[in-house]
Amino acid sequence: MKKHAILTILLLVFYTINAQKKELSLKEAVMQQWRSLRPDFVNNFQWIPGTDGYSYLSKNWQTLYLSSVDSEKDLEALTIQQFNESMKTQFYGFMDLKWLNKDEFILSDNKVYIKYSVATKTGETLKKLPDSAENITAHHLTNQFAYTIENNLYVNGKAITKNKNKNIVSGQSIARNEFGISNGIFWSEKGTILAFYQKNEANVHDYPLLNIDETPGKLVSIKYPMAGQASEQPKIGIYHVKKNKTIYIDPKGAIDDYFTNLTITPDEKYIIVAEVNRDQNHMWLNVYDVKTGKFIKTIFEEKNDKWVEPEHPAFFTGIGNDFLWLSEKDGFMNIYLVDFDGSESIKQLTKHTFVVKELLTLSPDKKFIYYSATGENPINTLVYRSDFSGNSELLTKEEGTHNFQLSGDGAYWYDAFSSLTVPNKTLIWTSNGKMAKGLGTSKDKLEEYNIGTTEIGKIPANDGSDLYYRIIKPANFDASKKYPVMVYVYGGPHAQMVTNSWLAGANLWMHWMANQGYIVFTLDNRGSAERGFAFESQIHRQLGNVEMEDQLTGVNYLKALPFVDATKMAVHGWSFGGFMTTSLMLRNPGVFTTGVAGGPVTDWKYYEIMYGERYMDRPDQNPKGYDQASLLNYASNLQGKLLLIHGTVDDVVVLQHNYALVKKFVEAEKQMDFFPYPMHKHNVSGKDRVHLIEKILTYILENNK
Repeated sequence: MKKHAILTILLLVFYTINAQKKELSLKEAVMQQWRSLRPDFVNNFQWIPGTDGYSYLSKNWQTLYLSSVDSEKDLEALTIQQFNESMKTQFYGFMDLKWLNKDEFILSDNKVYIKYSVATKTGETLKKLPDSAENITAHHLTNQFAYTIENNLYVNGKAITKNKNKNIVSGQSIARNEFGISNGIFWSEKGTILAFYQKNEANVHDYPLLNIDETPGKLVSIKYPMAGQASEQPKIGIYHVKKNKTIYIDPKGAIDDYFTNLTITPDEKYIIVAEVNRDQNHMWLNVYDVKTGKFIKTIFEEKNDKWVEPEHPAFFTGIGNDFLWLSEKDGFMNIYLVDFDGSESIKQLTKHTFVVKELLTLSPDKKFIYYSATGENPINTLVYRSDFSGNSELLTKEEGTHNFQLSGDGAYWYDAFSSLTVPNKTLIWTSNGKMAKGLGTSKDKLEEYNIGTTEIGKIPANDGSDLYYRIIKPANFDASKKYPVMVYVYGGPHAQMVTNSWLAGANLWMHWMANQGYIVFTLDNRGSAERGFAFESQIHRQLGNVEMEDQLTGVNYLKALPFVDATKMAVHGWSFGGFMTTSLMLRNPGVFTTGVAGGPVTDWKYYEIMYGERYMDRPDQNPKGYDQASLLNYASNLQGKLLLIHGTVDDVVVLQHNYALVKKFVEAEKQMDFFPYPMHKHNVSGKDRVHLIEKILTYILENNK
């Protein structure tokens, strides 16, 4: 048979197979990525204390299953219907289940807490909290509950603070959730001490948001400290449960310093807190007396002419008050052992030239530290183990993104991972690295759909750094054709868009867009996460400059590809990505025909203190940097089509950003488009997200010509 005849047959087979596949709808892509199209996984895996057994839940969260490492069969232990009938409740599922011992767990619906025995199929209600309770923090060992109602803190039903002044807020997170802060209530190990954040927001400006769901519309004020203006004044309270007494620490620094990464020592005598000055270039790890609130000592301090950003609390080793600390003072996030009482207090355990991401757990015998890190390839999340002499070992041999749990006896560990080529694979390993049990490998649920390819690569930045990118091609990709491009950009700190995980970190709607005949491209520029301080800190005092330089390096790479139509390039991003999108359109006009910017920062003087001042300093300290980054100065440069989008009650990037830029466009007599999403915050969620993504992609398809 002649070669051209064979080729014809092969092409016919290829197109026949593809013709039989389903087309992915945009609604499916948006709404089902983490539902029906998500790879199969072990739902809510938990080791059961004191055993080699484990539990997991059905996909709908309504059936509890039990198994063990040696078991070949799984036991259906309990359904939520059986639980509800037994306890006279109406819980939806077992989402918030936490094992207490081998027989009992605690389950809550966030207001009612029940202890239940799977052995006897009986339970007792531990606590019913008020409907208005928020920020609920339980100490299950002693059956105690702390929570907030409005601006005050309650412990076991008793008001610990009674501030009628709404500017005094207790028990909530502070510093607008920067520095890794996500809560404001901290129980001691034995439950006799409770520490809490308190903030005085009297000097912070009220910022108005319009609630249109009332008639007439109603202004709702939030506290929003903008760069250079008055900040909140934080305090730390210490509540002694048995004495029913609250004291406050006597802070060492200025009234607008940051109190971050708070912990109570295991002996319940001290509080350890990382205090950061407002300029965020000096950190003191300070110790305070629990009984008096008095300052005891500074364990160590760190300075940097750019920023110091502690994001992880002390991780106690189980040996006295000694603890592990994560710091990137040597250029990469590494693990340090801190002797609480010793004069030679700090020992560096890991000396990686890559990023340690998280301290996971200690072995039961306290000999090993388990932690996650990128490894040599920064797009991975791998699991390592180190002893206290600093000897480190890689546990997860397959590259990808791993999730890890150590069994209570330390004999086994659970590993669920994905990569660009593995949707999800779940295994149990012995502590010495032998596979003990396979829990399943998910099929690719997108196989039945007409889906294109995803590739990960890297290109050099102008300073020689590696810039990782993701490129998505359409299902019917033809290398002899020229394709328009959509660049999806974030570009800001604390985020990594390109990862060695299923779909390489992409949203599924990007594949829908690719199938409209597009190349969809994303690049992590300098300033983005998981690359070390030198890579990430080049943005200091000049947000937008280095990031755009790298994005344009990506554009030049695209232009050199034979299948890219360099005359038809669009860009889209949200939040910092909205800032980047608008910056690229206005400060580099003509590169992109079309831009869609969601929730963009348009001038950093309108953004919050805690984040903005870390990267830009205060406006009076860095007027040139603020002026250069302000998009309000470039409105007259607009070429092509630009759509600005904003949630009308955005409390992160307030609507003033977009309004101010639109005003400048009007003054410059430049036409652009603006679309509000009424009563949505910083992003558009729920079913309205389909409308949002359709708005973005339709705008690009219609205008990138």
